[in-house]
Amino acid sequence: QERLVESGGGLVQPGGSLRLSCAGSGFTFSDYWMNWVRQVPGKGLEWVSNINTGGDNTYYADSVKGRFTISGGDAKNTINLQMDSLKPEDTAVYYCYAAYYRGSDHDPAYEYWGQGTQVTVSS
Repeated sequence: QERLVESGGGLVQPGGSLRLSCAGSGFTFSDYWMNWVRQVPGKGLEWVSNINTGGDNTYYADSVKGRFTISGGDAKNTINLQMDSLKPEDTAVYYCYAAYYRGSDHDPAYEYWGQGTQVTVSS
């Protein structure tokens, strides 16, 4: 059974930091692009960041560039999202999303989502 479990969300003041973690199981983690995606209630999904299958390339949305850092976790089959200099507009449910691509296909052949973790930035 494929599974992604996020942790680390919570309430933080503006300017503060949080670290989210995502643990995967039931699939070959290293074959997947690992993503963080967020959603504000009533709004669509916003892609935040991802890391490639080799773990050596990372990408960020302009809205978080320079403040968020995605990385492989210390534990096997985990990734982290270090979020610094948090702003109220970062408030959202953050989802971990795994995508497997065949060759040069643009659409993933397989994809899995976590259940999400709430991040609230407020004074």
